[in-house]
Amino acid sequence: MIDTTTTTEADAGHGIGLGEAFQVWLRVALLSFGGPAGQIAVMHRILVEEKNWISEGRFLHALNYCMLLPGPEAQQLATYIGWLLHRTAGGIMAGGLFILPGVIAIMALSYIYAAFGNVGFIEALFFGLKAAVLAIVVQAVVRVGKRALRNRVMIALAAIAFVAIFFFNVPFPAIIIAAGVIGYLGARSGRPEFAGGGHGGGKNSATVDSMLGDELPDHVRPSVSRALRVSAVWLLLWLVPVAALLIGLGQANVFSQIALFFSKMAMVTFGGAYAVLAYVAQQAVEHYHWVAPREMLDGLGMAETTPGPLIMVLQFVGFMAAFRDPGTLSPMLAGTLGGLLATWVTFTPCFLWIFLGAPFIETLRGNKALAGALSAITAAVVGVILNLSIWFALHTVFRDTVPVRSYGLSFDLPVWPSLDLAALVLAVLAATAIFRFNLGMLTVLGGSCAAGVVLRATGII
Repeated sequence: MIDTTTTTEADAGHGIGLGEAFQVWLRVALLSFGGPAGQIAVMHRILVEEKNWISEGRFLHALNYCMLLPGPEAQQLATYIGWLLHRTAGGIMAGGLFILPGVIAIMALSYIYAAFGNVGFIEALFFGLKAAVLAIVVQAVVRVGKRALRNRVMIALAAIAFVAIFFFNVPFPAIIIAAGVIGYLGARSGRPEFAGGGHGGGKNSATVDSMLGDELPDHVRPSVSRALRVSAVWLLLWLVPVAALLIGLGQANVFSQIALFFSKMAMVTFGGAYAVLAYVAQQAVEHYHWVAPREMLDGLGMAETTPGPLIMVLQFVGFMAAFRDPGTLSPMLAGTLGGLLATWVTFTPCFLWIFLGAPFIETLRGNKALAGALSAITAAVVGVILNLSIWFALHTVFRDTVPVRSYGLSFDLPVWPSLDLAALVLAVLAATAIFRFNLGMLTVLGGSCAAGVVLRATGII
């Protein structure tokens, strides 16, 4: 797994020491608020514009690959660039630091939520959070849609994806695979609708590009033997704990279920954090009953207000699942172990995808068929995020919903008398602050929390 070339030899080509890289990646991690779009923007500003470590074209090429992978693209992008700069050690450092602040923050908030979540003040804070989160998810639909839906074909793909997942509960992996195949075939046939966007000029003297040059160095060049070593090491790190839990505790145990569910999720949840949450919401809420819909929104609110990937909400889900079924352990200890287990099986595969695939992807820069598949998948993801925003809206502004399960349909209808007027007004105000006045995410979240406290103090909620 670890490259034979020493770190000193690696650094000699570009002059960036691991100490300097550590400081920069920690800074990226601490500033990574606002979901994948905000996190990628932070990395672009620091790594491309400020440090000039990587060119615009290579940055976007790496991002394109990460968007095709299951899991959080921003964390995987950090791992990819860290690997380009400092081999395996750099990838582990960049990807690990990216999630560390979120692990600590979400764990602390999970303790507070589990202990005091039913206290009026805490409930008021999360009431406000949910309204703001709804507006932020809608903003994500608009933001991704503007970039991805460049023509009628892409709009149609987004619409079909939305109808499939919202009304017919078609599995998300099936939607993504179908979109990727359509995009790949469309690009291979020369259809202009599937042409990938240009990468722009960028900076030709960026550190990574100067270091790599025209001929790929050893750690970037694809190697079957290295791929086998990488696969063996990271599959063992990922799957041995899962197997140990299944053998030792049995499949019905909550820790075994957490390990299996989030391992499966790590393999099938494509399209970024919001798409992941759509899948988790359907399974963790409706199938496993680990959390209620409103608790899922509370967890997303935590992830939105802390640095790191939004997918860190999965640590909260794992915490609550084990907290409510602790067995012989104390609830808080069980919750801690459940949250850490969910995080481990979620992020360990992310390192596998990068260390295994990145050398091969580096040889595919400029591949039109790959760009076409990416364009179609991104368009389908817009439809999936729209599904997520409507799901959130239903469970934010309505207290009750009625399931519709007939003629192949599978969706929830709102019970209109259960409309929560205060939540609706807060959501509209949060959306107005974001879209009309361009207020920052933290400002909107803070204002919504304060509004929730005021509404609780005045007896409105």
